[in-house]
Order: sequence, then C-alpha cells, then structure tokens
Amino acid sequence: MALLGNPFVANVPKQMSNEELAQALRVDIAGEYEAIIGYESHAMATNDERAKKVLHHIADEERQHVGELEQLLSMISPKDLTSIEKGRQAVQQQQSQNFQAPMQ
Repeated sequence: MALLGNPFVANVPKQMSNEELAQALRVDIAGEYEAIIGYESHAMATNDERAKKVLHHIADEERQHVGELEQLLSMISPKDLTSIEKGRQAVQQQQSQNFQAPMQ
C-alpha cells in the first residue's frame, strides 16, 4: 500500500546494489499486482459500463508493467529467472500428468 503521506517514500538515500534493486523490483511487482486487484475489484463493484471499460484498461496496463518489471528483474537477478522457470516447468509437468502425480 502506498504511503501517500510521506513525500520521501520513493527517495532512496543511496545507490542500490543489484541485490537491493532486485528486492525493490519484487516490491514494485507486488504493488502492480495490488493495483490490478484494486482496479478489477472496482470494476466488479459497479454497473457503470464506462467505468468498467476504463478500469479494465488500466488493470491491463498494470499487467504490462508486471511483465516489464519481471523482465528487468530477470536481467538484474538471473537466479530469479532460473527459479521462476523451474516453477513453470514443475506445473507444466503436473499438467501433462493431469495433476495426478505428487509435486516434486
């Protein structure tokens, strides 16, 4: 959740290491997902089709931001990319076995 009352919340007082930047990017990704949930919740809570259209459009833009941040994170922290790919492969393997085998 944004700390709107603190004008210095986004000011980092030093240069970040790649490890610190990776952590900051993970927080940014979480924020984008939080925004998606909020916009879609607002869209679901209204019958105004104009508002729904705009809110869904904004949520889709946030999804694009997730992709951009994830790509940047994979460049900054290849370990993240490797782990994410292992997770994808594990689920794909489960899917190919119709989710019958135990997860490894």
